Amino acid sequence: MLSTFLKDLSILKKFLFINFIFFTVIGLFTFIYLKNVQPNLIKKKSSNHIEIINNTVDNLIRLDVKFVEEDIRKFLFSTRFLFQSLDRVIFFDNELNLVGDTDTLDLDPRSFSTRLDFVELEILNEEKTKEITETKNIDIGNNNSVSLKDILFNYAASKNYGIHFTFTQDEFNKFKLTTIKNVIKDDKNIGYLAISENANDIKAAIEERKSFIIRTAIAVGIVILIFSFVLNRYFLKPIKNLVTYTKMIKEKNLKKTNIDLLKLRNDELGLLSKSLDDMTLELQKRISLAENFSTDLVHEIRNPLASLKSASEILQDTNDIDQRIKLINILSHDVQRIERLITDYSQMLKDEVALSKEKAKKLDIEPLIKSVVDDFNNIYKVKRGINITYKNDGKSKYFINGIENRIEQIIANLLDNAISFSEDNKNIIVNVSKSNDNKIIIDVLDEGQGFKEKDTNKIFKRFYSNRPEKFGQHSGLGLNIVKNLVDLHNGSIKAFNRVDKKGARMEVILPTL
Repeated sequence: MLSTFLKDLSILKKFLFINFIFFTVIGLFTFIYLKNVQPNLIKKKSSNHIEIINNTVDNLIRLDVKFVEEDIRKFLFSTRFLFQSLDRVIFFDNELNLVGDTDTLDLDPRSFSTRLDFVELEILNEEKTKEITETKNIDIGNNNSVSLKDILFNYAASKNYGIHFTFTQDEFNKFKLTTIKNVIKDDKNIGYLAISENANDIKAAIEERKSFIIRTAIAVGIVILIFSFVLNRYFLKPIKNLVTYTKMIKEKNLKKTNIDLLKLRNDELGLLSKSLDDMTLELQKRISLAENFSTDLVHEIRNPLASLKSASEILQDTNDIDQRIKLINILSHDVQRIERLITDYSQMLKDEVALSKEKAKKLDIEPLIKSVVDDFNNIYKVKRGINITYKNDGKSKYFINGIENRIEQIIANLLDNAISFSEDNKNIIVNVSKSNDNKIIIDVLDEGQGFKEKDTNKIFKRFYSNRPEKFGQHSGLGLNIVKNLVDLHNGSIKAFNRVDKKGARMEVILPTL
């Protein structure tokens, strides 16, 4: 049940609730401790009283001291060393008359005091010692402040008459501890003995403990409040903002979300905010690209599908052999078109996934370009008589920060595009050079038809293909992939018609290291 309750609470509320429970438990134990500390301290002092009373009683009996003023006075003078550690020792006869008081040892007997008039009765852990009487056996009525004689009278009438009885007096900023005991000789009670001691140290110790506990509780409470404020302001609130941010993105809420303030932080939350924002922007970009790509793909497939449907319907109704052959060629052409679209689309998706896992490194692109040129020469020189020549401006190295297989893919797609525009037995040149601002320029020049479009940027759009039919069919994704890969390497790509002769020139510019 508690786990279910805590599950629905925020982190701050959980923190405060746990601290409340902690404080409650600690407070309960503190209350029990303070409740028992005074009786324990009193018991410790009363044990000393009991020991002195027992020794005094033994001496009284041994010396055969009568409980009269003269005998008690002589006894006190002769044994006063026994009571040096105590504030006061009082003797009463069997009729509860005061017959001796250590406060009056050096005074006239007439000055014997009847002080200690009112006392506060306190039970002292009746179960831990059999020498201390129980409060319930002392009939003090409804008034907790009674005279010492009344205490002695009730003590004499109680069932536990004959054992030690301890009580306290707390008045006029004085806290006194008193223990009484009757004196028995020859099975007869001959008087009463009371030992009184100033016990302000007990009260001071208790007050000190209370004060310490209160100060500690206040200090801890303030620390918890400050920590809760800091926790909420600098950690929980920012996290809540991030949660809100992700929810709005999930729900495609068009309301503007801003975590720029969090991104300015230099701690872990700042890094998390930056990473989350970057990831969100990247995901939104990928989703947008996927949506646009899917829309374009559906559009591109729709045309060959319509052509397939029309050709198949006509094919069913015609018996002319030449016409049927033409229709079958159309069907084959459209199927190949759809196949190329799906294949290239699938490859592009795989490339997108692979790109997210690949890391750029320092590369010398010259060996990569030469390798791709050699591979294409081995195929198309024999197949179509097309010769591909590699040239450079004589610079020693062409270093970039790039992905090796993606650079190869750029060159391969550009060569494939140039070959598709070229007639047999033509030349293609791949030239690598450095610009005045130390950027690497890769030119791919062919002897094909060139570009009819004034705006050559159109050729880099997805699914754009405006090629003469005799030069083959493509999906229109090749140059779009090239542009994306060049952008990935922080470069640029442009298309031109050659000036020196008929043909096209593709220019790729990449930053150097």
